[in-house]
Formats: sequence, structure tokens, C-alpha cells
Amino acid sequence: MAETGLVHIMAAHSPLSAILAEEAGFDGLWASGFELAALYGLADMSLISMTQHLDMLRSIAGRTTLPIVADVDTGYGNAINVIHAVGEYERAGASAVVIEDKTFPKVTSLVAGGRQELLRIEEFQGKLEAAVATRRNPDFLVIARTEALIAGLGETEALRRALAYTEAGADMILIHSKKQDTCEIESFSRAWSVSVPLVVVPNAYPDLDARRARALGNIRMMIYGNYGIRAAATCMQETFRRIIADGGVQNVHRDILPVEEIFRLQRTEGIKAAEARFLR
Repeated sequence: MAETGLVHIMAAHSPLSAILAEEAGFDGLWASGFELAALYGLADMSLISMTQHLDMLRSIAGRTTLPIVADVDTGYGNAINVIHAVGEYERAGASAVVIEDKTFPKVTSLVAGGRQELLRIEEFQGKLEAAVATRRNPDFLVIARTEALIAGLGETEALRRALAYTEAGADMILIHSKKQDTCEIESFSRAWSVSVPLVVVPNAYPDLDARRARALGNIRMMIYGNYGIRAAATCMQETFRRIIADGGVQNVHRDILPVEEIFRLQRTEGIKAAEARFLR
């Protein structure tokens, strides 16, 4: 962020998706709870455990050089749970955590008619203070995510909460919206007069591109929160349906990656070289 002003973070749910994101040129990875839940065929409603999410993050960290922003939802409980979580995620290889101000268990933000309940401000401040006090590396970022706009509480409440969270030590504020245009995010950005930078997740409002984000001046991170799993599901749906319709793979095989490309992503040549060198 110091070098470029704005960083682009791609959601990942596996080491393979992380490798592809790094090759594409992203600045970092979002260890996405939503994508991992979807990978298991589960709703994003606190059904995935911290252990499952940490296992994914560790496996990603072992296959990429990119910094990882960990989506830890509500921090898996109260401030004591946050202390445990931050220590575990920092040891696992994360460079940042995003903690949101919803009650546990959460309901994913963009689902229609979902329950969106927020913690008392003072309780969430305690969680953030616990996270900041626990981190060992001062460069490890604690990002506070407010769901005030998602919950329909309006900009004034979102600003009030965001200010309180910066007072508790948050390094960045993630402001989230489910409006399908950019009006809420742009209005919040213009009203945000604090030096603490903002994070946005342009899932519901894809028209907010890098040029517009830079023009606002205080957005420093864009997280592409569910595009990896949606792209993967799109391709699998179409491919699987074609195979059934065609009665085989005689047509579809021409339109998907050759197996040799998967070998490359698996770094098979390196394993073969190690076998030749070390197996005797």
C-alpha cells in the first residue's frame, strides 16, 4: 500500500486458487470464509470452524509468496476467542485479519432477508483491543469491518462505529454495502475524515473500479471477495452439463486446460527433478 497506494486482493479457497491469483498479478490473497464454506457446500453462517479455516490458510501460505488477509468473521466468539484466533492466524502465516462487528453466529452479508445483528460498539472495541494487544508483529494488520450499512442502520451509524473502532486501534476500516450501485460506499468515503484508510469489497457494486477508488483518496485496499469460487462454479457447471449432453468428453476436452497445465501448476517438474537427484 505504501508503494502503490491501492492494493488488489483476490479471494482464495485453496492453494491452487492462490497460485492462480499470484500468477495473475494480484497484490495479496483473501483467505475467504465464504469461499471455503461454498467449497464444502455449506452456507456462510459460521458453520466452518476456525480449525478448518486455519488448515486452508496454512496450505495456501505454503504455496504462495503473497501476503494473506484472513477473513475471521466475528473472531469466533468474544474477546478471549479473538486473542486465541489472532495468535493462531499470525503463526499460520497471515499478514492481516478482518474482524466484523456482527453477533455470532453470523449470516453472510449479501443474502436476501438474512439476519444482520450487530454487537454493541463497546463490546466490539474490546475485541479489537484484544487483537491489537495480541499480535506479535506490529506490521500485522487488524482490520475492523463494520456491517452497519448491511444492517440498514445508515451512514451516520456506520461512521460512528468506524470512528470508535479506530479509537480501539484498528489499522484499517472495511466498509461493506449491499447496494448495487456505488452511492453508499462513495458517500461514506467522502464523509470519512479520519486518516485511517478504508477497505472495500466490490461484490454487490462492481462498477467501483480502481480508477474510481483512487479518486476517492482514502481507499487503499480492494478485496474481490467471491469471484474465485463463482468463476470455478461457472466453469464446472457448464463443463459437467456439456459432458452429460454430449454423452462423453469428446467435445469439451478441447475447451479446458490441458492436463499438462495442471502438471505445471502442481510443479510436477520440480518433483521429478528431486526424484532424479535424491532417490537412489
